[in-house]
Amino acid sequence: MAISTEDVKRLREETSAGVMDAKKALEEAGGNFDKAKELLRERGVAAAAKRSERATGQGIVEAYIHGQGRIGAIVELQCETDFVARTDAFKTLARDVAMQVAAMSPLALTPEEVPADAPGTKEENALLTQAFIKDGKKSIADLVQDVIATTGENVRIARFSRFEIGGK
Repeated sequence: MAISTEDVKRLREETSAGVMDAKKALEEAGGNFDKAKELLRERGVAAAAKRSERATGQGIVEAYIHGQGRIGAIVELQCETDFVARTDAFKTLARDVAMQVAAMSPLALTPEEVPADAPGTKEENALLTQAFIKDGKKSIADLVQDVIATTGENVRIARFSRFEIGGK
């Protein structure tokens, strides 16, 4: 099956994959665009797992203020290089995570870190396993994995905090 340059271009725009990776995924998927996207995502997750042990000494601190200044969140997002820390994908992730923290008030980063006496489930209270407020089909961990696949670097949420007027 012949793969058009328009299909390759569209896949690259939606996934940030390289030209050859996009073309190869489309060929393997028999021209099926959605299947090609899933193939690229699976490859990105596998590559991200390989990168997870690499040091993250760069990054940004992002703040988000909501509710006319009544609720705020601050997030430290780390990556390997300052080059990636300046990319739009990385900055958008930091902003989205800070917004998630302000909106959903997670108690911990992972389910294992959630206190046993916390109300609700550990998954609901852990930032990485929460459904993303802008797209309930994705978790925060999925967003991080997407940026890892896009940038080719290890990316991690180092810490976060949420503040609310009159809160604890």
